[in-house]
Amino acid sequence: MLLKDKSIIVTGATSGIGAAAALEMARQGAKVVLAGRREDKGEALAEQIRKEGGKAFFVRTDVTQPADIEALVARTLGVFERLDGAFNNAGIPGAIDTFADVPPEEYRKLMAVNLDSVLLCMQHQIKAMRKTGGGAIVNCASILGIVTARGFSAYSTAKHGLIGMTKAAALDHAAEGIRVNAVLPGPVETEIWSHVNQGETLFAEFTSGVPMQRFARSEEIAKPVVFLLSDGSSYVTGTCLAIDGGYMLR
Repeated sequence: MLLKDKSIIVTGATSGIGAAAALEMARQGAKVVLAGRREDKGEALAEQIRKEGGKAFFVRTDVTQPADIEALVARTLGVFERLDGAFNNAGIPGAIDTFADVPPEEYRKLMAVNLDSVLLCMQHQIKAMRKTGGGAIVNCASILGIVTARGFSAYSTAKHGLIGMTKAAALDHAAEGIRVNAVLPGPVETEIWSHVNQGETLFAEFTSGVPMQRFARSEEIAKPVVFLLSDGSSYVTGTCLAIDGGYMLR
């Protein structure tokens, strides 16, 4: 029970990596607050966790809206009385296009979800964690925050920024007992690819560069997230952990 009695927020919790992480956290003893926009999926996941004997509830949240984020953290404190951890996982793939051809409105939308929202989330999360002497935050970046890939110019820009944001927050708040780390997944089998133009072709191209010659399962990202939120990583902060099947060995 690596997360026994820890109160943890998961954004983007209604599918993919977020849902897998929430389930794993609950199975490791955490009290989980599920945040996302799809109420049906969020409520169903909360019910599944409760049926398995865990504690969870869903809060409809648009992470681009400051009022929603503030309400999410306030609700967490109201129900569980404290915030011990957060997995900032919400994100979108955005427009797949060459750098010069990304529509400005698509770029701004992607940055609002994938980067700006994490700043807003962390600010409220850190302020809540200060009240109880610390906590742990994990941000979901990507290996495209270190390298890049054809067509992912806007997405890669946001994830590069998220890695910098993670390191800055880790440095600023280490002395307060607040750890901030990031996971950097490679290609993962999630529904996000079904929303991407040329998604199957690009995914196949992306995966072909993985030495393990397969994509990851969401559960394979969830377990390292749990470790980074647990006391087992108590001396780890500012780390960006690649979970990529060896992609960046190339």
